[in-house]
Amino acid sequence: MGPPIFEKALAQHEAYCEALTRCGLALTMLDPLLSNPDSTFVEDTAVLTNRCAIIARPGAASRRGEVASIRQALFRWYPSVHEIVPPGTLDGGDVCQAGDHFFIGVSSRTNEDGANQLVRFLAQEGYDSTCTDIRGTGGILHLKSGLAYLGDNRVAAICALVDREAFRQYDVVRIEAPESYAANCIHVNDHILLAAGHPVTENALRDLGYSIITLDMSEFQKMDGGLSCLSLRF
Repeated sequence: MGPPIFEKALAQHEAYCEALTRCGLALTMLDPLLSNPDSTFVEDTAVLTNRCAIIARPGAASRRGEVASIRQALFRWYPSVHEIVPPGTLDGGDVCQAGDHFFIGVSSRTNEDGANQLVRFLAQEGYDSTCTDIRGTGGILHLKSGLAYLGDNRVAAICALVDREAFRQYDVVRIEAPESYAANCIHVNDHILLAAGHPVTENALRDLGYSIITLDMSEFQKMDGGLSCLSLRF
């Protein structure tokens, strides 16, 4: 796919922000962290719920400098927060909330210690959670690279995840391999944000009654990023 084109990435990010606003969200824009080029993938730095915030500890050491900025920004809404500590690592992209239940992916970025810390924090706040190991699942960096909760007890999932015990109580929209990138979609109020260029998935979701907003994500896909990566939503 080649290196990302900076100007095009900026335009795509602006369109993404406009789509979130269209869905009824109020946005807080953080200052750029020029020494942390992955900081646009802000989702990995925290897990946010209605009851608590958990500051993550990214699995890539080069990203841990992003955490201080997020911690400071979150104090506006969360006077006290939990925090993942060594030897645990946790990327927010490995955490998928489905109502009051959380799926936590154990991956190359989120280790078992970090996942277990998150399980304990969530339990303290009254949430249930399930850990699922994706380290042998090809083609995905994070759990949410291949899984999204769509509301109404329904998930979208890539073929490698659909048969897992953890998801059998849900209605599953199966995302076939040619469109696997589309699994990283976002359910926001009455809309689903979907990466453009995936007509089979788009039509399947429309047939289920969802209102779809498609967004060009080409430049972020080049960096293993998806729609959920670019924001923390609460």
